[in-house]
Amino acid sequence: MLDILACPIDKSYPLELFEIDTTEDTTINETVINEGVLFCSQCSRFYPIIEEIPVMLPDELREKEKDIEFLQKWQEKIPNKITKNGNPWHL
Repeated sequence: MLDILACPIDKSYPLELFEIDTTEDTTINETVINEGVLFCSQCSRFYPIIEEIPVMLPDELREKEKDIEFLQKWQEKIPNKITKNGNPWHL
């Protein structure tokens, strides 16, 4: 699915993927990303992957508290360019 995702803000492609929590699905012989982050290197926006679902909403529809909570929970596994400088907010 990563091959078809683009940033909803600036349409940049491809997005960087940072895997946080993964499992192997032997029935389809692929890695499933349970938790992770998609990052747009053009506009520095991050999009969390929560329970296998990329949350790719425009800024006005995002919930700041949930995004900050996600960043705090995984800050040891997320690059500084996201936790310190990511858009629309950072730690």
